[in-house]
Amino acid sequence: MPLSVHPLHAQIAGTGSTMLCLHGHPGSGRSMDVFSGYFCDRFQTIAPDLRGYGRSQTQQPFTITQHLDDLVALLDRHQVQRTIVLGWSLGGIFALELALRYPERVSGLILVATAARPWGDHPRIRLRDNLLTGVAGGLNFAKPGWQWNIDTFGRRSLFRYLVQQHRPDVYRFLARDAVYAYMKTSRQADRALNQAIRQGYNRVPDMAQISVPALMLMAAHDRHISPAASRETAKALPNCEWECFADTAHLLPWEIPEQLRARIDRWLVAHPEVIPMT
Repeated sequence: MPLSVHPLHAQIAGTGSTMLCLHGHPGSGRSMDVFSGYFCDRFQTIAPDLRGYGRSQTQQPFTITQHLDDLVALLDRHQVQRTIVLGWSLGGIFALELALRYPERVSGLILVATAARPWGDHPRIRLRDNLLTGVAGGLNFAKPGWQWNIDTFGRRSLFRYLVQQHRPDVYRFLARDAVYAYMKTSRQADRALNQAIRQGYNRVPDMAQISVPALMLMAAHDRHISPAASRETAKALPNCEWECFADTAHLLPWEIPEQLRARIDRWLVAHPEVIPMT
């Protein structure tokens, strides 16, 4: 194993062809349960904690590109030659990078709220925003999905830029997975991402190299990665379907999980060639 590789903790379920599920920032493999817990009936789903996240902690600094080495090593460890890659937000960027750098390992791409040239229009964060978010998040962790907290604090906090549908079930996802993801995202992971952002990132000109079928799912009110950025990527990919979902934001898998899974199901039926032979 190369010295640059960090062994990843991963949640693995099911058997058969593989679907690699990649979380965003902050995040962890359990953030992808909304997909991996559903598709494990038909696939072997592998949902890793990326380096510096969840249970894949490290004290050593690293660069964003080293995540790719870790992921290839993870596939090798589980003897996976080719896989569908499902990536949400930053995980979608890693999915695209895997397809560019290791095309022989990727059979298809499912991209959620992501882009090859990500940009957004998130408003400036004020002290009041942080205070309200702290109160809303703390109360929601103590009493998940409490409607009074949602209406009193949640809708006025930074959650208003992450979700459009302020329902108890959405806030239960936030209590279960978002708090854990935030607490288990390391300073090293923050630094690696911030360094990459400062350097700029634009892989749109390279999207023509990706020939495998792709599906792009985006949120109409995403303030973190604009739907316009997602559409730009979808149009640059030679073989990509895309859909934009109304009344959703960056955390759309927790707002409309059934709709997204149904859309992915239809895409899988239409593109049986993305399912690698076992």
